[in-house]
This record gives sequence, C-alpha cells and structure tokens, in this order.
Amino acid sequence: MSSLIEDYALLSDLETAAMLGRDGSVDWLCLPRFDSPACLAALVGTADNGFWRVAPLGATGVCTRRSYRRDTLVLDTEWETAAGTVRVTDLMPPRSQHPCLVRVVEGVSGAVTVRSELRLRFHQGRIIPWTRRSERRSVAVAGPDAVWLGTDGPVTDRGADGSTVSDFTVTAGRRLTLTLVWAPSHRSGPPAPLDVPAETALKETGDFWRHWTAQCRYQGPWREAVVRSLITLKALTYAPTGGVVAAPTTSLPQRIGGERNWDHRYCWLRDSTLTLSCLLRSGYREEATAWLGWLVRAVAGDPAHLQAVYGVAGQRLLPETEAPWLPGYEGSRPVRFGNAAMSQSQLDVHGEVLDTLCLSLRAGIDVPPHVWSLAKSLMGHLQAHWREPDQGLWQVRGPARQFVHSKVMAWVAADRALRLGALLGAEVPGSWGTMRDQVHGQVCRYGWDAGARSFVQAYGSSRLDASALLLPGLGFLPARDPRVRDTVRAMGALAHGGFLHRTSDGSPTGPEGASVACSLWYAEALAAVGEPGRARDAFERVLAIRNDVGLLAEQWDPDRHRQLGNAPQAFSHLALVETAFALRDAPRPPR
Repeated sequence: MSSLIEDYALLSDLETAAMLGRDGSVDWLCLPRFDSPACLAALVGTADNGFWRVAPLGATGVCTRRSYRRDTLVLDTEWETAAGTVRVTDLMPPRSQHPCLVRVVEGVSGAVTVRSELRLRFHQGRIIPWTRRSERRSVAVAGPDAVWLGTDGPVTDRGADGSTVSDFTVTAGRRLTLTLVWAPSHRSGPPAPLDVPAETALKETGDFWRHWTAQCRYQGPWREAVVRSLITLKALTYAPTGGVVAAPTTSLPQRIGGERNWDHRYCWLRDSTLTLSCLLRSGYREEATAWLGWLVRAVAGDPAHLQAVYGVAGQRLLPETEAPWLPGYEGSRPVRFGNAAMSQSQLDVHGEVLDTLCLSLRAGIDVPPHVWSLAKSLMGHLQAHWREPDQGLWQVRGPARQFVHSKVMAWVAADRALRLGALLGAEVPGSWGTMRDQVHGQVCRYGWDAGARSFVQAYGSSRLDASALLLPGLGFLPARDPRVRDTVRAMGALAHGGFLHRTSDGSPTGPEGASVACSLWYAEALAAVGEPGRARDAFERVLAIRNDVGLLAEQWDPDRHRQLGNAPQAFSHLALVETAFALRDAPRPPR
C-alpha cells in the first residue's frame, strides 16, 4: 500500500516530477513530461505497478527525519539504525537534455548496508520492460521508453521478482550515487547525465534554486511558508512553455474509497489570474511573462471553443480514460488519465483570460499585438452566451446550471475588457458597458438569498458556495458592502474543524474533504471585512496542516487529520502566497 498523501515530498526538473515517500520510495514518476505515462505508479496502485526504494536493508518503516535544503528542492533523508546513520539526498537537476533523478547515499556514522530496489513498469504501471546490464549500468526498454540506471561505485545489480536490486554498504564519510535517466528507446548508448559527478549535480541544482528564491520580494511573518510555496509553484511549471500544472499527480481521491479521482497534470484557466498575480507580487516577472505566453497561445482560435483546461504545451485534446489494472489509492477507483473537463462549458474562463490580460498590461508586461483582437473576440462570444447555464467553477459533472460565480466572472470579463480598451486607447463598444451593468444587476437580484443573507451557489438555490468569498477581490462589490459582510459571515456554515468545504452540496458518494484554497479565501475575506484576528487564525490553521516539508494537497480531512486530493496542489499554494500578502498588508482596525 502507498504511503499517506502527506508523507510524500516533491522533486522536479521543471518538466516532470517525482513523488518520494518518507519510506524512501519514489512511488510516482512520469517520463519525460508531467503528462507522460507513468513508469513508477505505486502511488495509485501497488508495488507491482512500479517504485524505486533506497533505504537501509531491512528497514520497514519511515525515515528518522528529512528536510529540503534551505531555499531548494534538494531533499535530505536520514535513517538511524543499529549499525549507524545514513543519509540519502534526492534531487532532479533542472533539465538540460534528458530527465534525471539522482540519489546520493552517504554514510554519516557506522557502517550501514543499503538496498536499492527499482521496479519499472511502463505505460501507467502496466508494462514490464526488457532489461539488460552492462558494467555499472542497466537499461530497461519498452516501446518508446528507455530508462538507464547507473552508479559511480562498485555495485552489482541483480534481477529479483521483476525488480533491479543492489545491496551496498556505506561507512562514515563515504558516499555512492545512483542515477536514473530517461531517454528515447531508439537512442544508442547511455545518455550523458549518467556521467555527471554527484558533487556537480548537487552544487548546480542547489545553486539554481537558491538563486531563484533570492528573487522573492515577500518580507513578512510567514516568509518560510511563502518561499516553500513559490518553490513548489516553480517546480510545477513546465519550463519549455511556461504552463503551470495543477498538480503532478492523478487520481488521489477527494474521499478515500470514492470515485472523485481526477487527473490534475494539466493547466487550468481558472488559475490564470491568481498565478500571474502571485508571481508578479513575489518578484517573478520572467515566470509571469512565460505564463501569459502559454495562456495566449493556448486560447488562440475560436472563442466558442475556449476550454477550462489545456495541456502543458497548450494542447486541447485530453481524452479521459480509466486504468482498470490500477487498484487506486487505498482502493479509490477509478484511476483516470486525461480530463473530461476539457469539453465542459465554463463561462467563467472568459473572465479569467481577460482579467489576466488586463493585469499583465497594467503591470507593464509586453502583451502580444493581437491582444485587443482577442479581447473583442472573447467579448463577442460572451455577449451572445453569458445568460446560458454552465458547469461552473467546480466543474460539476451533471446538468448545467446558472452558477453565480460564472455570472460574476462574466461581469469581470466585461469590466476588464473596458479597462483594456482604456489602457490601449482603443474604441470600446457601448454594449460592453451595458452588458456589465446587466450582469451585475442580475447577480444581485437572483444570486442573493435574503433568507440566508448570502450570495449562493446558483440562481434559485439556497446552497452556499465558497467562491462567493471572491466577490470583493474581484471588484464586484466593495468589502464594506453589507452584502459582502453578511456573505462572509454566512460562509462560516461551510466550516468543519476550522476548514471550509467548497459548497454545502450533499453528494450521493459521501462528503469530500475541506478545500485548502477555500479555507485561505476565507482568511483573506475576513481580513478584508475588518477581522484580522480571525483571519490570522484561519490562515495559521492552514499552515499547520502542511506536511513535514511544507506541502499542501487539494483538500484536508478535519476528522482523520489527513490530506486528500492531488498533491502538491498549485491552487492551494497560490492561495497561500496571495493570502500571506493580503494579511500582511491588511489595514489594522482602529483601537
């Protein structure tokens, strides 16, 4: 069985990622990209679906301690045994050519025998590769994939039960490096990263991350958490295009044993403004510009075909399939690859795109010359369709509805298009202002529930939705408006154990966990309406549920004190950074 979700640490080379448990096992790895088929898939299966464990021989539990090296994505894991102490340092050097996972085993004291066991299973944990060995290297091949395993020491591999196993002893001050590299199977000979000395890989990788984090502009009481979240967001960025994946994993459940298991290895337009704002505020203009470039390329074409989610290169086809050979995380089936949300109708994405374009222009980022044509095209489509129902922010898989958040984002689209026109000195159609006023009036009339004294999830519904907490931040209503204050007060009904659920919706498959992002929105909204003490308490509750290396999943189970959903989740870490800025900068009420 795989470890707890919160037991996993993240490694990344800015094009793909590995998930490494506290037991020393890499249980998830897709090569060569985030959205490629997994070759280690024990995370959503069993050991038979692929893993790579490096740990003291005979160790059955978790490590003694572990931590990222300060301001880096280099992970040190230590094991104390009766024979001595050993340290394993894991890293993925930022890619120059081929993806590479490096595991440096170092003796701290005594003499410890360590076992490396690599069980590769290509094509989503399904295909057993052919393996051949030569000197201190072995290569496993299946279809288009070849994975090379090399070492810089006198280690002998052996085949055992479908795995490549090696045992070796390290004494104090001695170390041995294991290097795993992917390359196309048609390539002849081992790829160059196998020959890179461990000292070089460690120094260059550490220097890269320390130089990057030194650019962070946040100074405040939660700097450590902010920096770790920013590192995580950088790690989830596909460097060739600038796209940011929602998470590096698929099918980690929102309810253990349930079927709400989705593939998050893609880029959501929902995250676009939050991503840009977070990067710009934190001092990462280059990354913000790259994200904008990804966004503009991804949405090119007919606005009628605008999607909620795209691939890391901007691809539109993300067909959703199921993997019946994988039993799922703790039996949570089905395991899905691809995401059917690509075909859903989500009107809010027009507002996200226009809000991002407007923010970019105001920040002085060079926007493409056709930005005004894009804005006019999006608005032309939205004017004809904003009254229609859709699947909403949470991508409801059921009948389309008149979701309040979608209508609010239609207002945002019109508002930001008008601002774009002013910034560009362009002629603005008068119908855009008319539409903005119409949407605003409709939402205030049909999205407000006088009995609940709150904005609700959809027209004609009394269900609450945490997305209403975004109203003041989007500029739809000021924080001083009584309806905003009442809505923030009403959202307390979504709280369980101090954390907010996304909605008050019931579900035939049982309750999901509380949303980390929504809990952070609540903290920010409390600060906006003048309750800084409660805001700080809500924020620090979220900080307390980060795992031992500072990572957050999508959701939290307040009863079982467990992380749920795909991890680490970009949406959660984006919200953490934005909330840290908001709480730091919030005006303090008069004494």
